[in-house]
Amino acid sequence: MSEQTSTIISKVWGLCNPLRDDGVSYGDYLEQLTYLIFLKMSDEYAKPPYQRETGIPAGFTWSDMNSLKGAELEEQYKKTLEKLGEQGGILGKIFKGAVNKISSAAILYRVVQMIDKEKWIAMSSDVKGEIYEGLLQKNAEDVKSGAGQYFTPRPLIRAMVACVRPEPMRTIADPCCGSGGFFLACQSFISDPDNYSLDREQKTFLKNETFYGNEIVPTTFKTALMNLYLHNIGDIYGTVPVTLGDALLTDPGYRVDYCLTNPPFGKKSSITVTNEEGEQEEEDLTYNRQDFWTTTSNKQLNFVQHINTILKATGRAAVVVPDNVLFEGGAGEIVRKKLLETTDLHTILRLPTGIFYKPGVKANVIFFDKRPASPDRQTKEVWIYDLRTNVHFTLKQHPMTDADLQDFISCYHPENHFERHETWSEENPDGRWRKFSAEEIMERDKTSLDIFWIKDKSLADLDNLPSPDELAGDIIENLRSAVESFQELQAQLRR
Repeated sequence: MSEQTSTIISKVWGLCNPLRDDGVSYGDYLEQLTYLIFLKMSDEYAKPPYQRETGIPAGFTWSDMNSLKGAELEEQYKKTLEKLGEQGGILGKIFKGAVNKISSAAILYRVVQMIDKEKWIAMSSDVKGEIYEGLLQKNAEDVKSGAGQYFTPRPLIRAMVACVRPEPMRTIADPCCGSGGFFLACQSFISDPDNYSLDREQKTFLKNETFYGNEIVPTTFKTALMNLYLHNIGDIYGTVPVTLGDALLTDPGYRVDYCLTNPPFGKKSSITVTNEEGEQEEEDLTYNRQDFWTTTSNKQLNFVQHINTILKATGRAAVVVPDNVLFEGGAGEIVRKKLLETTDLHTILRLPTGIFYKPGVKANVIFFDKRPASPDRQTKEVWIYDLRTNVHFTLKQHPMTDADLQDFISCYHPENHFERHETWSEENPDGRWRKFSAEEIMERDKTSLDIFWIKDKSLADLDNLPSPDELAGDIIENLRSAVESFQELQAQLRR
């Protein structure tokens, strides 16, 4: 991180403690910064040498606000947010429903003055992006905000992109894009001169036509729009690359070359309804889509099916999924069989624990390539990399880094899958990279892909057992998974 970036991040972050004392959460602060930085950047674009038409109505620009103080500043900011929420394009989408959550006029003044002192446009998109990503990271670390569930570890995102190797002039989707992390990593990979030398047409396509995203949470949606805009993706006047809403409701109609995503954790999709007594209760939400292989209320299985739909006949996917997607019976088994039959499900990365903000999550990345319709099974063998057994990270003391995933990327061999070599053998039973034939997997109970072979040292070494908290978390997760499987079975029996 450059010195300029860390100075600005510390300035931006230095105001957070007084805001916290004033009852403003990290997420609310991030949202207010989004509005204010956007206003300041638009103001810079409206002046020489750019002279751009920003779409911000007269009387509601940054210049109309930045010299005010106290009640005058609060009143002007409030009116500005309301006015901009009525506009069209990306502007209206970012400011829709916006309200001032900084109740202290003195702190609002300090935030405005801090933003006013920086030349935001003169900064490279890398610097602006780092500032925003730094704030997103802080927000994710705040357990109370719950924002961690939208935050995928950046080293994992970069590793997934390095394996898929997206090419210029191709389309990329993330149906639950959070703050846009996968898009930014793909943009960074494609625009890296070590990977590709882009001409003007390819740069324009990367900016305006490459990305298709969905986000269901309104505040996260705004965060994504701002993050993309700061990284020069999409246009303030053009079409918006991210749509607000539930991606699973319908087939969006478009087809893409790549899909990289981390669907939200939590197995059930549900809606809140009011019953006859006037009480609110949650009902499981199932999506009856003709393009799905099976109907289920399991959100992750629905996302896997949705991704299969939106991929072109030669499209490629890398998807983070929890363990239950690999072993669950019923709908889970149907989805796994269909993946093995109709796509080349060639790689699974078993992820270590302690890398997500939601504790106790056991997840994997599945990599599959879609294939044109054929009577033959498309998966011939599945390569599994076990980065979980005897590996544990923590978010603060021992976070996962890019270096921790380097061996997996080398084994994955992005340039040519046919040149892969196992590191596991009878002589090296602790080798983490091993292949299994599709026939072996089809013969397993429920076609389970939850496969591991390395001896867990913590089980053999009684002095180094996992902490009671970790063991309790595992037991709760397993019991919860079993209960949900029984509930799904009961629902099917009723139907």
